[in-house]
Amino acid sequence: MKTPTWLDQNGVLPHMRIATAVALIFAATAMAFVAVRPSSAIAQSASTQALPESNPILPLPPKKGATRPAAPALAPNSPWQLLTNQPPVIDYTDCGPGNPILLTDGTVMLQDDGCQDWWKLTPDQFGSYVNGTWTQLASTPAGYSPLYHSSAVLPDGRVIIEGGEYNFLSAVWTNLGAIYDPQTDTWTMVNPPTGWSTIGDAQSVVLSDGTYMQANCCTDQAALLNLSNFTWTPTGSGKFDVNDEEGWTLLPNKKVLTVDAYVFQYDARGTNSEIYDPLAGSWSTAGSTIVQLWDSAAHCGGKNHASFEVGPGVLRPDGTVFYTGASRCGAGHTAIYNSNTSGWTTGPDFPDSLDIADGPAALEPNGKVLMMASPGIFNTPSTFLEWDGSSLAEISPAPHAMNDSSFYGNFLVLPTGQILFTDFFFVSVYNPSGSYNPAWAPSIQSAPSRITPGGSYLISGYRFNGMSQGAAYGDDQQAATNYPLVRMTNNRTGHVFYSRTHDHSGMAVASNDLVSTHFDVPVTQEHGPSTLVVVANGIPSAPVAVTVN
Repeated sequence: MKTPTWLDQNGVLPHMRIATAVALIFAATAMAFVAVRPSSAIAQSASTQALPESNPILPLPPKKGATRPAAPALAPNSPWQLLTNQPPVIDYTDCGPGNPILLTDGTVMLQDDGCQDWWKLTPDQFGSYVNGTWTQLASTPAGYSPLYHSSAVLPDGRVIIEGGEYNFLSAVWTNLGAIYDPQTDTWTMVNPPTGWSTIGDAQSVVLSDGTYMQANCCTDQAALLNLSNFTWTPTGSGKFDVNDEEGWTLLPNKKVLTVDAYVFQYDARGTNSEIYDPLAGSWSTAGSTIVQLWDSAAHCGGKNHASFEVGPGVLRPDGTVFYTGASRCGAGHTAIYNSNTSGWTTGPDFPDSLDIADGPAALEPNGKVLMMASPGIFNTPSTFLEWDGSSLAEISPAPHAMNDSSFYGNFLVLPTGQILFTDFFFVSVYNPSGSYNPAWAPSIQSAPSRITPGGSYLISGYRFNGMSQGAAYGDDQQAATNYPLVRMTNNRTGHVFYSRTHDHSGMAVASNDLVSTHFDVPVTQEHGPSTLVVVANGIPSAPVAVTVN
């Protein structure tokens, strides 16, 4: 989320300087063992020591009472719904619900964000997440309790988390990481790439071929993970600036888009963007975004007031990426990247003084982009908006919006087409209006007609990875859902069952490639005639008939 401001440009962290910086942070917070508001990036030359800002800081995650406040009232006919059952996180006061991740069996994994406990939301027998129930999962391994970190669901169905701006609510930009196996409810630590002393609040992405790519928050380094032996291979030569504050968006051409934040390379007029080519393993310019999307504070103090924050970017079904900006000086800008023409055009500015200095966005099944904005840098309240491809419109506020800043929020696209929302306080869902274009839906080419509870099967088809990654944030958190889920509904009872999918043959978005995946039918699957659909990013395929023996 925020740059470790005592870093050298090459990411070197001498032990004496770490100790000094951490001591300064704890002194600034009166020795309170709470997370501080992550300090904004301050670009410095490689020879200059950069220390945390001296301006007053606020507790983050937001410091709360020991008990959850009463559920906020929602306006009549609000598109938002609070979950009937809120997660019973262990340390609600210091942490709180966040970082939702969709597992390939249709359940949702959620962190007590900043703490070690994790929870699983299971939809009810009719597939409702609003009426779902929570069970506790294994906690992260000893010594690892990250806040603001990379996360992804791997093609084999496991979950990886890497880094963390905070560890045990102390700002350290850790290089720790771990993989979670939902089948065994266990975590396994992952060693960092050779020579990396930081990963921190870095971005990550699962590339189109299923390879996991990880950034180092505080340098221009990136690496690819070999899941068979947990080894890393360097990649990403030619990066213009360090990775800090930037996000990665997977494009239909299987490349990756980012907007530069100019950390350690401050340029008050900088508007560069970049493309990563997996085949070449290198970055090249994607041209000017025309308007500035990173917060340079150029018109209200300049370099020493810049946060360097950038908003999220979301790929839409028409091949455009709607990219949002941050600004300390006023309304944030937006820009649109057309992946078909490889060019940028300007979008509308946010209304009033709104921007997204860290915050979530997500693609709704109807093709609109949902986003959470707030004034300036890390201020409250929050405002929710939608982009439909031509206009930016304010929508009804989420529960607790008056007390939220945009960076509190996380989105996750559910298989129902709803958008799950967390903000350290509550968990709710947004119900988008309208419907999807059938051309965006998965299409099943081959599927078994008879299945048995406990059996494993192969299914194949097109658009199994959806038209987009789904949700976006940038650095700090990723919740992509560009992978197929298999959902069956019993014709007699109407009960809904998800099979665990794994080992997808590809992860390319908006692709016409034939994709296959394996699915394991739960032993609890009800017998009898049923319908089966493949779901990606909340959009189901046309149903096919199956008989459960």
